[in-house]
Amino acid sequence: MYREAGYDFVAITDHFRPEYGFPMTDTRDLRTDGFTTLIGAELHAPRTEAGQSWHILAAGLPLDFAAPTASETGPELARRARAAGAWIGMAHPSASLLTATDAESLDAAHSIEVYNALSARENRADSWHLTDVLLNRGHRVTTYAADDAHLQPQDPPPCQAWIHVRAETLAPDALLTALKAGHFYSSTGPELYDVRIEADEITVQCSPATKILLTGGHPGAEVLQGTNLTEATFPLALFHSTHCRITVEDATGARAWTNPIHLG
Repeated sequence: MYREAGYDFVAITDHFRPEYGFPMTDTRDLRTDGFTTLIGAELHAPRTEAGQSWHILAAGLPLDFAAPTASETGPELARRARAAGAWIGMAHPSASLLTATDAESLDAAHSIEVYNALSARENRADSWHLTDVLLNRGHRVTTYAADDAHLQPQDPPPCQAWIHVRAETLAPDALLTALKAGHFYSSTGPELYDVRIEADEITVQCSPATKILLTGGHPGAEVLQGTNLTEATFPLALFHSTHCRITVEDATGARAWTNPIHLG
């Protein structure tokens, strides 16, 4: 389905739980010259402040990654997965009702899931507020969007949220290297062609948009609104001691986001 939709790669991350036999889904036979897969899982361990099990995305795991022990906590499990070579994502913080204390304890996370298409069903798709809190506390994490597709009748359709990765090749190791370096941006539709900083300004070039924003670790924003916008330049003064990001929104309401850009 994703290959036919034009995707270059996908990660199938099934729930790594005892009731499912701790599955590590082997997708290597789906790889072709123009399409590849990352091996991974959604890891679970107790417990967050809301009393729920952790949901931790791990892409790039070895197929023989060991099941968690009865005493292993979520942060400990994430550290072990990262040590095994995986890229670690904090899955759907808003839908999981994660607190800042929860998020800071997951110190192995490379990235925070700021948009989860499945969680849009319950109006908890967006996790930017918690992300900005963490970033303002000095945590240098990246941000990603994902489908979390379960393909159930009540769910949104697939191919709703993704990341664009700048990698040397489609080899899984090259993709993981790029992910860990933050060489990607997230989208539910729009494309970002170029983002550059010159002097005290940031310029973005993008697919046609109705709104381009500069927001980040300070209340307030720089905003350009119009029709078929493809470029914007903003002063960086509002965010000179913190972080910022570009958001592009098109006429359908779909958005694209850069990773956090640290200025302080």
